[in-house]
Amino acid sequence: MSKLTALHEAITSLERVWAGADDSNELTREQLVSATDAVALVQRRLDAVQVDVAAGLARESRPELGAESLAKQQGFRTPAKMLSTTMGVSTGDALRLIKVGESTAPRSDLLGAKLPAKYPLVREALNSGALSAQASALIIGLLDRCRVAAGAVRIVEGERLLVEAAVGLGLDEVRKLIVRAEAWLDPDGVEPREDERRAQRSLTFFERDGYLHFNGKWDAETGAPIAAALRGAVSATFAARKDAVDPDAPDADHRTVAMIQADALSAFCAHMLGCEAKGPVLAGATVIVRMSLEDLESGVGSATIDGIDQPIGVGAARRMAASGGVISCVFDGDSQILDWGREKRFFTKTQRLALAERDGGCAMCGLPPEMTRAHHIRWWQRDRGPTDLSNGVLLCETCHHRIHDNGWEIEIDGAGTSARVWFIPPAYVDPARTPRLGGRARFDIAA
Repeated sequence: MSKLTALHEAITSLERVWAGADDSNELTREQLVSATDAVALVQRRLDAVQVDVAAGLARESRPELGAESLAKQQGFRTPAKMLSTTMGVSTGDALRLIKVGESTAPRSDLLGAKLPAKYPLVREALNSGALSAQASALIIGLLDRCRVAAGAVRIVEGERLLVEAAVGLGLDEVRKLIVRAEAWLDPDGVEPREDERRAQRSLTFFERDGYLHFNGKWDAETGAPIAAALRGAVSATFAARKDAVDPDAPDADHRTVAMIQADALSAFCAHMLGCEAKGPVLAGATVIVRMSLEDLESGVGSATIDGIDQPIGVGAARRMAASGGVISCVFDGDSQILDWGREKRFFTKTQRLALAERDGGCAMCGLPPEMTRAHHIRWWQRDRGPTDLSNGVLLCETCHHRIHDNGWEIEIDGAGTSARVWFIPPAYVDPARTPRLGGRARFDIAA
């Protein structure tokens, strides 16, 4: 099927969904969902056409053509500038379209024989409408960066794993996937990149218009305790609000998340200066660093921090493990966690750590572990569900209500930290009720 034929089919599908309505106000909820899916498919298939055209324009505007360059004949200095002006996008976006187009276009050798695309699996996913141009650009950028360090065989495997994992993810989730994959493809590069980021950490502040303005950036190792403490403060505040007698009272706590974080930072600093007042307990606000036993023993590889996307080197993980308020979690491939049966109603701290290892935070939306609670899949009281890892899942408050109010189901496949969490949508969301992978497994890359 040609790209234009595929695009025409997607547009026809959108026309059927729209069914003669003048605008979206005339669509039912079911039609809006179908229209969203159809528009997304049209956009992704249009992306395939755009990158193909971008690659052709770049080919006909290559520098060696000189005055015969197509872009120059049209009055533009470069093909990227021509694309950005014609399409109304930034020059950076135009360059990415060209890069994706060139990396997924068929090639030929010096004798004219046909060769496959540089990244054939990305090309296939892009042409089918499974991946957008932006997601393809992220994957291609990573594979190009790691091409020398990883070697040809690992790059091929990495392309397969990334394409499979990226389908169905939003762009922010693909970026998280890319960060994890880079540590897998180029483990020796983790610590040099880490050193570079650490050297650029900074915090500046100034006073203006009656406010103190702070501007800072931290590497993952330095910033993890800050993030954990602030998120813990937010979680503790929202937990306290649930128990408020009158949450709508004028003097009730109506602070935004940003306000709570600002107040928490002030309270932490006041405590460091010797303040006797004690703030709320930061339930769950613990920095957890995890690494494999193999990486720990070899000193090569990477570790991850709960709530932080960026992996760190084993050296940094060892340093953090020696600090207060940090729990290091070392595990092998056959880690099994002790279940508590029905002896206890509430999950223990050890079980929460195990759930955080398996789920990585909210298993549904990905919020950090400090902003989640451990919930029974089969309810303790109603279903007589045990307090076992196989019956537990980390969920934020919003996703917890979404599961129970909207008819979603949860299944745990496997045991221990290697188990996978699957969310099964109700029939009105997906008539086929196709399970959707949740938890840390969505972003982990493993051969």
